[in-house]
Amino acid sequence: MNFKDTNNKFRVVLSVGDESGIGPEIILKALYSDETPKNTDFTIVGSKKSLHKTYVNLKSLGLKNIANPDNFQIYDPEIFSSDNKSKSSYGDASFNYLIKAIEIVKRYSNAALVTAPICKKSWSLAGHHFSGQTEVLAQSCGLKNVGMLFTAKSPFTGWRFNTLLATTHVAICEVPKLLTVELIHSKLDLFKDFCKTKNEKPTFKIAGLNPHAGEEGILGTEEKDWLNDALITWSKKNRNVKLLGPLSPDSCWNSSAKAWRDKNAEKHDGILAMYHDQGLIPMKVIAFNYAVNTTIGLPFIRTSPDHGTGFDIAGKGIAQSQSMIEAIKTAVEMTKDSRLLNAH
Repeated sequence: MNFKDTNNKFRVVLSVGDESGIGPEIILKALYSDETPKNTDFTIVGSKKSLHKTYVNLKSLGLKNIANPDNFQIYDPEIFSSDNKSKSSYGDASFNYLIKAIEIVKRYSNAALVTAPICKKSWSLAGHHFSGQTEVLAQSCGLKNVGMLFTAKSPFTGWRFNTLLATTHVAICEVPKLLTVELIHSKLDLFKDFCKTKNEKPTFKIAGLNPHAGEEGILGTEEKDWLNDALITWSKKNRNVKLLGPLSPDSCWNSSAKAWRDKNAEKHDGILAMYHDQGLIPMKVIAFNYAVNTTIGLPFIRTSPDHGTGFDIAGKGIAQSQSMIEAIKTAVEMTKDSRLLNAH
């Protein structure tokens, strides 16, 4: 397949993820949707046999709004063997699809990467010991400071809801050990670059690590010992950014819930969460199917649906594709923003 630029269209490279899950289904549903940007070239990285099998199965179930994979460019590394349906086989294929998709997107000057869900356990069984796709992306691009940011555009108000994670796929007991002044500063730097494309003077909320943000050392000392000072130090160097916090995590996202549905509600540009579930629980509750995972700090835009492989519903034709649609729309929107690309 020739990956050279042949026109000025935006390009979206889709990695199908774990093919024993819902990845192929939500991709074919999303590519058919009227919401998906049409002036876009799509390249799917995955098994042609698997995609065709998914298409035929969905049609046999009576689904009509399904894209025919024959109408799209498919790059098949021919890694997956239909005779070997073990978790490790699916894991090895999905890992290599991601590696190939990264390679392809790097060859284009105006491309974005959209990744379908993978299974971390299957990766591990196949010998690929990464805690997620974000970590593979960082290593593939030779970067240490990237950010796992979850974003969603409200269908009610058009407001973009952003939550950045300070730590990502780590056990909860490791979080306090990993949080440092340097880490917080590096994540705020990434957040500033991301948000200033829409607002030169953004407002960020910072969630505390402990209940009630430590209650002045009664419920935990991290905020009192170093986090407060870290935010003050960063603010002095970035006077165009307003920081609020550290705030009590149990109420930090209340204003986000209001802004999601009320055009007149007070808005903020983003929240920095200290760990994975602290940020993801309110994100998924508030934004539901509209949430998108994006990796900021890369030389290209990468997005992904904010849900898992859905093994329990795979092949049944009932997987919702809204998050994949939003992932594609967000990837195109961000790729169009040259200022955002220049910031990275």
